[in-house]
Amino acid sequence: MEKDYATAVCNELSRRKDYLQGQPVDTVFFGGGTPSDLSLESLLTITLILYYIYGIDKNREISIEANPDDLTSYKIQEYKDYLFNRFSLGVQSFNDRELKLLNRRHNAKKAIQAIDRLKKRGCENINIDLIYGLPGQGMRTWKNTIRKAIDLQVQHISAYHLTYEKGTPLYNQLKEGNLTPVDEKMSRRMFEVLTDMLEDAGFEHYEISNFARPGFECRHNISYWNGTHYLGIGASAHSYNGVSRQWNAKTLTPDYLTSGFEVEILDENMKYNDFIITRLRMMKGMDLNELTTLFGESRKTYCLRQAEKHLTDGLLQLEDNRLRLTRKGMFVSDGIMRDLIR
Repeated sequence: MEKDYATAVCNELSRRKDYLQGQPVDTVFFGGGTPSDLSLESLLTITLILYYIYGIDKNREISIEANPDDLTSYKIQEYKDYLFNRFSLGVQSFNDRELKLLNRRHNAKKAIQAIDRLKKRGCENINIDLIYGLPGQGMRTWKNTIRKAIDLQVQHISAYHLTYEKGTPLYNQLKEGNLTPVDEKMSRRMFEVLTDMLEDAGFEHYEISNFARPGFECRHNISYWNGTHYLGIGASAHSYNGVSRQWNAKTLTPDYLTSGFEVEILDENMKYNDFIITRLRMMKGMDLNELTTLFGESRKTYCLRQAEKHLTDGLLQLEDNRLRLTRKGMFVSDGIMRDLIR
């Protein structure tokens, strides 16, 4: 089944090679699941086709998501040989009780060992994902996790608040009353502590959930937030070309190619809304000159009118013709964005 799926991915790559209309491919991201579960043979097959179509560029950022316990020294070296130069680990926590709650395969020790193996193999661009707002998570354990992440000298940290996805074990436990979610005040405080500790350690807070040492911002994710066109390959993958969004069928079998894909043509309101939601996620904020150029003076006027109350409340700030979230506003960014879109 895995070989068949890898072949299907390669076939899609070949069929859709003209989707980007000759635009250079500056970044590649193997994610959307756990590609480190793939055999090295299947991964090699996909990367060979990728490089055959788009060429090899030593300046390209090529990332792979991985579970810590998948990263043996041999596998890491193979990834490097396949030209991967950025590694993103789903660590989530350095507390074993929290990892067990999240049903993770690894423990804190294995996560630390995986990062050490990456560093010993010369990997110099490592991201780790963390989660806060877990049931029963206290400030002490959260600070310990942040401190450990800093001590490991990784280059990038992504931190997300726990969400209860319908159908997951955590969601079911919550609905059955077996879990008590962290209250909003504690969640906000956890975010503030995260920001303070990482900035004090030399990380730049460049996007709501992302922190990087200077020069190690995730170029791939920034391209999403800047409106760059992208091609998504594989089951459930999304693509965007400035005119429409497309997404593949969700089935995880090779048949996803015969299941077709859905297309959403973007009208001006949708493009404007996308602009607001993506640009405002970045700490540099939204360039009002760019907004005016793309959508006209009337939409700029509408945006600023809708932003007035948030400027007054200290959730937004306007400086150098850029509208940006304040730290206070970051925690309620979804509500602010809803007010600015049409």
